[in-house]
Amino acid sequence: MSVVPSALPRASASLGAPLHGLRRRGPRGFSWVGSAAVLVSLFALLPLGFVVWVAWQTGWDVAAPLVFRPRVGELLVNTALLVVITVPLCAVLALALAWLTERSDLPGARTWSWLAVAPLAVPAFVHSYAWMTVAPSLHGLLGGVLVSVIAYFPFMYLPLSAALRRLDPGMEDAAASLGLGPWGVFFRVVLPQLRLALCGGALLVGLHLLAEYGLFVMIRFDTFTTAIVDQFQSTYNGPAANMLAGVLVVCCFVLLGLESGVRGSERYARVGTGAARMPLRSRLGRYTVLAWLLPFATTVLALGVPFFTLGRWLIAGGSAVWQLDAMGAALGQTLLLALVGGLLTTLVSVPMAWLSIRAPGKLQRVLEACNYMVGSLPGVVVALALVTITVRVALPLYQTAATILLAYMLMFLPRALVSLRAGIAQAPIELEYAARSLGRSPAQALWSVTMRLAAPGAAAGMALVSLGITNELTATLLLAPTGTQTLATAFWAFSSEIDYAAAAPYALTMVLLSMPLTWLLYVQSKRTAGR
Repeated sequence: MSVVPSALPRASASLGAPLHGLRRRGPRGFSWVGSAAVLVSLFALLPLGFVVWVAWQTGWDVAAPLVFRPRVGELLVNTALLVVITVPLCAVLALALAWLTERSDLPGARTWSWLAVAPLAVPAFVHSYAWMTVAPSLHGLLGGVLVSVIAYFPFMYLPLSAALRRLDPGMEDAAASLGLGPWGVFFRVVLPQLRLALCGGALLVGLHLLAEYGLFVMIRFDTFTTAIVDQFQSTYNGPAANMLAGVLVVCCFVLLGLESGVRGSERYARVGTGAARMPLRSRLGRYTVLAWLLPFATTVLALGVPFFTLGRWLIAGGSAVWQLDAMGAALGQTLLLALVGGLLTTLVSVPMAWLSIRAPGKLQRVLEACNYMVGSLPGVVVALALVTITVRVALPLYQTAATILLAYMLMFLPRALVSLRAGIAQAPIELEYAARSLGRSPAQALWSVTMRLAAPGAAAGMALVSLGITNELTATLLLAPTGTQTLATAFWAFSSEIDYAAAAPYALTMVLLSMPLTWLLYVQSKRTAGR
């Protein structure tokens, strides 16, 4: 492994490498980052504050029976089983695919690598729509787990494959020279270095499972999110739905605590490029055909089924289902919201991502938890919180583009944070110290050095956010200005009326629109390793 030049430790010492040194020598720079992170974190608490406010208004006498009832226990078991089963399955599938495409001589590895990322272009509720068409009897926990793994495993594959490409092969060679076999090298050297990628991906998948609505409604599996939406849509029972949302927030705390404990505080950055060679790919030999079956089966399930279903409905509907004027308007509005929302969310996540890596501590963990917490809330709760706030405090913002963009920022902050955090973790702090010693201010060092090195992670985060906005449903239904219709809301309107043929063109357009963003994610993940 490469060694940090001797001048950098001296520069680091002169500036005070620990966080208190940054405060002492550059309080304004640190204050700027810290203040921005605090403001964003406080704003992210608005939906939670809305839930707490409604609970306070409701009173304990009314709230207790709403929380401690058999229905809540049933929903808690359903949601817990869904997360406990789906997240490990996603991790195993993603890790196996990442190893096959990055570390083995699997034929067509580059193609299989792209096909492992491509399912992100298919919205989760479109996956469910496709599977309900192919297998109408598929429902309940089994159906929910199957479709969830197919829809969400790429969130873990992307960081794992990027991390495998970046690992220094010299460490593995050293372990092998000490007598460790291939499995020993993998479990004792490779796997520990993948912990940050595994934790970040698992957190994203878990938060998606807690907040997903359309997928589980179509598959007929009750979770807290589906129950909350049902309460609002059927009787507009705010107290009952918000008590369920409160339990959902507790589930988010559990996920955050687990991720934080497993992630630890180890440093993952490496100064320099390490060994100047690619790691040797393992030979599959007689297991090549067997190994090839895994990416092939995954591609058929994750891409073949949705495209087969869409093609079937498009043929059945004929040319009559292609309403080009309406589709063009929906496409333009979706593009605008996705681009602006993706850029806004990525920018506001920079201070918190920087603090997460550069200044870990109890306060930072609390602030970071604020940003992740809102990601576990269903879009309908975030939307209704903003509706209440705008109506009571900022009426001119009610049903405007600004309100829906704020909702997107709140909902998709975790996507941008996880990507940026991983990118900044790969940018050695010694380079910031060197820039500071050359006269750069803390803010200039952050933007010109750290963010330049973390640019692939920032681009990946923006693409992830834009993907989420393109496919977002519930918050858009409630907050979109009058006359605004996105591809997702148009698809949902037709599919809710069981007009699957009319919904198919909107689903196909969503997939085609998401493909370039998915390709960007794939390309940026390749660049993360500098190759």
